[in-house]
Amino acid sequence: MTRLQANLCLLLAGAIWGAGFVAQSTAMGSLGPFWFIGLRFLLASLVAAPLALWEARRPDAQPVPRGTLLGFLAIGMALFLAAAAQQIGLLTTSVTNSGFLTSLYVVFTPLLSVIVLRRRPHALVWPAAALALFGIFLLSGGSFSALGTGDAWTILCALLWAVQVVLVGIFAGQSGRPMALSLVQFLVCAAGGLAVAAVSEPISAEAVSGALVEILYAGLFSSGVAFILQVVGQRFTTAPQAAIFLSSEALFAALFGALLLSEAIPPIGYLGCAAIFAAILLAELGPTWRRASPSRDRQISGR
Repeated sequence: MTRLQANLCLLLAGAIWGAGFVAQSTAMGSLGPFWFIGLRFLLASLVAAPLALWEARRPDAQPVPRGTLLGFLAIGMALFLAAAAQQIGLLTTSVTNSGFLTSLYVVFTPLLSVIVLRRRPHALVWPAAALALFGIFLLSGGSFSALGTGDAWTILCALLWAVQVVLVGIFAGQSGRPMALSLVQFLVCAAGGLAVAAVSEPISAEAVSGALVEILYAGLFSSGVAFILQVVGQRFTTAPQAAIFLSSEALFAALFGALLLSEAIPPIGYLGCAAIFAAILLAELGPTWRRASPSRDRQISGR
């Protein structure tokens, strides 16, 4: 696979996730958030199971140590809590807001790494965080009072996604079993969603039927196909390029929200969207550019 093909895989994954915000939002008209999460990740587990089995049967596959398996479970719990916060947020916020605010995990991740891993952040992390907060302010219409409860849940979702990303960084490399990790976290999400839904939300055949298209899309494509595209694509491209294409999910969320749900944001909100997206790129690409500069300078000077 060429780098161009890999980047197109990542762009397609971003598009699938962006459209997934629409599916998650419209499903709430028929089904409670936790039933949706449980059914969605149950389907995703069915997608990941044969891949995890194939991975386990590879000649070079190693057993997953108990400590790593516990890490997989922790990743699944972080994913479940993030999905729950996002789904609850979509009850009262727009697809556009949800798409951009969820993308704040790219900024939260290095900040969380300072606390958890005790790693000093790159100098560009702080202006990226400030730029992201300014973007949220503009996206709300230039007034923090305009930020609703759903937006707060979505920001919490972004923080929980950051927790999940940090945990994946710790445990995924130890095991070399990305499909097993995916299956475990999907099963945890399915079990958590169905358990909470069974005691807190009504259910009926009509409700499931009314959200069936959204469940199928979110389960098979947003959670299943998009994850596979991400794993495949990132094997053949650089991390900075992968970040650019995957973070496009926020832009696709706004696009699909406008096309399919006729959503609109205030004019100043477009500047906020641009500021948040610029913060994402600064947090991901800025350190790479800064590290690359001395190398280029040495090549030019002949040293």
